[in-house]
Order: sequence, then structure tokens, then C-alpha cells
Amino acid sequence: MELENIKLEKKDHIALITIDHPPANAWNLATMLDFEKVVDDVEADKDVRVVILTGAGEKCFSAGFDVSDAANSHETSPKGRELWRRIDRFPKPVIAAINGFALGGGLELALCCQFRIMADAPKVMLGLTELNLGIIPGWGGTQRLPLVVGKARALDMMLFSKKIGAKEALDIGLVNQISTPENLMKDVFEFAGKLAQRPPIAVGCVLKAIAAGSYEGLDEGLRIEIEGSKTVGESKDCIEGFTAFLEKRAPVFKGE
Repeated sequence: MELENIKLEKKDHIALITIDHPPANAWNLATMLDFEKVVDDVEADKDVRVVILTGAGEKCFSAGFDVSDAANSHETSPKGRELWRRIDRFPKPVIAAINGFALGGGLELALCCQFRIMADAPKVMLGLTELNLGIIPGWGGTQRLPLVVGKARALDMMLFSKKIGAKEALDIGLVNQISTPENLMKDVFEFAGKLAQRPPIAVGCVLKAIAAGSYEGLDEGLRIEIEGSKTVGESKDCIEGFTAFLEKRAPVFKGE
């Protein structure tokens, strides 16, 4: 698989996706198409149980849309909306390792990840700053930010184009955990490693049920939950889980 602006590494059931489009890891059409290839790959790879998404370098996770590629915006923006939605509904947990600025579409992508771990440093900031340009968040930010931090805080951040640091982001629930810059990836991989030990089929069923409830409503979420309960009840991982409990040992789940 040939990639120009995205890197993919896999180890111990974990896939690391790195946005590598200097200087700000912004999204032009080429980067978006690379990302689509990688998303297809890790979704299909049964050995991958957890995905980590981060930015190359120390300055930016992602600064959002690449304005220098505005001529392709008619393709880039729809593709971004489609892929961000896929991450929001991904069948495997996705962790955003926020190593630098996450602005505009960059924060909108992080909002789609199931977990967000952020470096605590003065120059690492989060924000949906589109209104400074006379535009609005267009890759899901107007919907997902209020779901995470509440309507009032989301409006305050968007209407005033506010950028916030790690401690405030943690306080308002925008990120799950903060870390020192030098320990960020260590902490993220430790978190991912724990997730990778959880039963993959059950994890996928939980993610599917939550996504269904968010997008299609409570009744559909409950219907998918019932389906998931049946699926896991017929799995070998279920037998392993109960056996390990009775034998007073840690379970070893194989995703079967």
C-alpha cells in the first residue's frame, strides 16, 4: 500500500496511524485519500483490536483543512465528513493521541475518536476556530462538540473561536486523560494495550450499540444491544470469560 501523507504501523494488536503532512498535518485531498486506504486496512485486519491516531512532529495533531488545496475542497470536504463519520462509528476503539494543536477539522476528527489523550504543554491547544474566517465547523463539529462538553460550552468555544489547553479540556470532559509531552505516546500505548486485552467481539458490539443509539435513537440502540448480547453469548470469548472467572485467573480473549 503506497502512502504519501499517512503512516501506518502495527504491533501487538494495535495500529498506529500518523498524519504526516508538514507543516501542520492539514487535510488536502491526497492526505484524505491516504487516510481512507489506511482506515479500510485497519478495519479489515482482524489482528488489529485498537487504533491510535496521532500527528507527526511535536507541533500539530492536525490543523484541519488545508486551505492551500482549496481547489479540491469539493472533493476533500465530503470525503472528510464521510471518513470522520466512519471513525465515529468504527467497530474498533480509536484513541486520539493529541500531541499538538488540534484545530478545526483536526479537533472534529479527534471528537470522533472514542478516547482522547492530550499532551499538557503551553502550545498544545484545542479549538473549533472556523468563525474567525467567517465559516463554520463543517465536518461534524457543530453536532459532536455539544454531545461531549454540553451545549453552552460548545457554543462558547465555537462562537468566540476559543482555544483551550489540556487542563481545561480535561475539566470539561473534552479529553479523557492528559500526559506530559515526553510521556504521551507511552501513556497512550499503555492505555491501548489494556484495551487490546478486552474481548474484541464484545468491545465491537458495545461500540456498535452506542453508535446506533447516537445516530438512530434509543430504540435502535436497544435493538442493536439485544443483537450484540446474542452475538457475544455464542462466542468462545464468552466461554473463556466465565471459565476464567470460575478458575480465578485472567481471561485470554481471542476474538472468537
